Amino acid sequence: MRNIKKILGISAFYHDAAAALVIGGEVVAAAQEERFTRIKQAADFPVHAIQYCLTEAGLDIDELDAVIFYDKPLLKFERLLETYYAFAPKGLQSFLKAIPVWIDEKMFLKKQIYEGLKEVGVYDKKKLNLLFTEHHLSHAASAFYPSEFDKAAILTIDGVGEWCTASIGLGEGSKITFLKEMNFPHSVGLLYSAFTYYLGFKVNSGEYKLMGLAPYGNPHANETAEFIEKIKSTLVDIKEDGSIWLDQSYFNYATGLRMVVDKKWEKLFGLARREEAIDIDQSHCNLAFAIQQVTEEIVLKMAKEAKRITGVENLCMAGGVALNCVANGKLSKAGIFKNIYFQPAAGDAGGALGAAMAASQMYFGEDRTSPIEGGQMKGTYLGPAFSDKEIRQMSLKVKGVYQELDDLDELCKIVAGKIAEGEVVGWFQGRMEFGPRALGNRSILGDARNPEMQKKLNLKIKYREGFRPFAPSVLSEDVSDFFDMEVDSPYMLLVAPVKEARRKKMPDNYYEMPLWERLYHDRSDVQSITHLDFSARVQTVHQSTNPRYWKLINELKLKTGFGLVVNTSFNVRGEPIVCTPYDAYRCFMSTEMDCLVINDFVYIKKEQPDWENKEKWRLEFKKD
Repeated sequence: MRNIKKILGISAFYHDAAAALVIGGEVVAAAQEERFTRIKQAADFPVHAIQYCLTEAGLDIDELDAVIFYDKPLLKFERLLETYYAFAPKGLQSFLKAIPVWIDEKMFLKKQIYEGLKEVGVYDKKKLNLLFTEHHLSHAASAFYPSEFDKAAILTIDGVGEWCTASIGLGEGSKITFLKEMNFPHSVGLLYSAFTYYLGFKVNSGEYKLMGLAPYGNPHANETAEFIEKIKSTLVDIKEDGSIWLDQSYFNYATGLRMVVDKKWEKLFGLARREEAIDIDQSHCNLAFAIQQVTEEIVLKMAKEAKRITGVENLCMAGGVALNCVANGKLSKAGIFKNIYFQPAAGDAGGALGAAMAASQMYFGEDRTSPIEGGQMKGTYLGPAFSDKEIRQMSLKVKGVYQELDDLDELCKIVAGKIAEGEVVGWFQGRMEFGPRALGNRSILGDARNPEMQKKLNLKIKYREGFRPFAPSVLSEDVSDFFDMEVDSPYMLLVAPVKEARRKKMPDNYYEMPLWERLYHDRSDVQSITHLDFSARVQTVHQSTNPRYWKLINELKLKTGFGLVVNTSFNVRGEPIVCTPYDAYRCFMSTEMDCLVINDFVYIKKEQPDWENKEKWRLEFKKD
């Protein structure tokens, strides 16, 4: 009889703390700590996420065969010391700030993990098998082992792990071999984050905004071409294999307290760093477009090098840069690899999963579970689900008024009708998604045909910047009716062009229009999900993976002829995606959402007590 290993993976103490449980090489549960604590990108030890994972499997800590942490802190400390030594005497202020924290906390990480586990539950410390793996191995393992491939090239790209900032590896069966690495301070992720900072967004969370802002850039403008040329001639030297060299005299992240040397960037680009309160203008958009283009060039070169040195047809990707859906779309379209698998939790949260998978395969030598079509991430629906009893109890507590509809056909017809009439629906069902995307279980939905939906969702529901785009969830069978796309995108990690036939003719001066006028200009018959460059970040919905969500969209198709919806994460700006029924109801009541569906329970806003008093339910979250 096979000795099945039970392994808990943990990521923590930087950002996106998470836990994942792997049993016999299979992913059983995974969740980010932020969903429980309601603090976005929570870095604290993931007590609640671990408790959830263990409860889901009915385990105690003492029943685990190993607990594994997603990187090696002593190697990080070595990098910190060597970097300060190399740049000395520059960076003294940062050094004096960072070293006490490292000595007090990071150097004694084992102790912090032991103490964190005590908060989870009682356990015997002597029995605990505590392991550590390297950061980029965690990323690589998170991409390869859950994939459907027995053999694949592995490309990981992020800010920095211990020393490594990008790697090319080869996965074969249960084995991962690294073939090439790029090291700190030269980093694609840190380059992109530097522009995130300079354009007024928050590092480690605002990169999505930078990606969303890029299509507002004018690709035909001389300024845009000049920005690209200056980035490539001054900031970054791009080699043929995709490796890069960054001129550190322009950057401050290695030893300072900021990402860049503001004055040098201002002189280089003729553009001051944007403060959050300053309105976005066309030059900001052009600079965002420029760095996005440069990033795509680097990623494509890295992928070509991965193909060259491995000679295989499949590619797996992880690391924060693998969440750049636009670059992913270009990579998919380029045809360098026959098949590509993107880990949906590609950032540090996914490192918890990768660490557990690496321990299963490479430490314990477990047989890899047979690769299955689409991989074993189970649609990323790896978080907690809630029973009807729990939903009724929540409703009693908040005095919520609901109708219970256990006939799924009737439920989907009613909700599809509301969406078709222009209402905004909070859709909460089953297990919560793992990773940054809401994929139909913790989503806010609207009608993609409605030209006002993008504005309404940004300003009245999400309370976020008006330029932010929205993504479609489309029936997998219908994807080619709307998008130039030949592959599935179940995790919303690919951007594809909207079909030419669905686009409206644009005026000759389209790219010269003022930014907001261009945003609200009618571009297609699915206006709310068509970005300014006629692209969309696509989620293909599969009946086999999420039958309930598929049925809802199919009902909308029967009513309107359009088998897609606007899908955005169920939260407001600065808030993590909702986890519990109470989180969902509170968010619903604090916004201008019209309807809330939690499993079989339907809540109509105007039927709720004191429904106009949004302030009663509103919480203050830090701006992202």
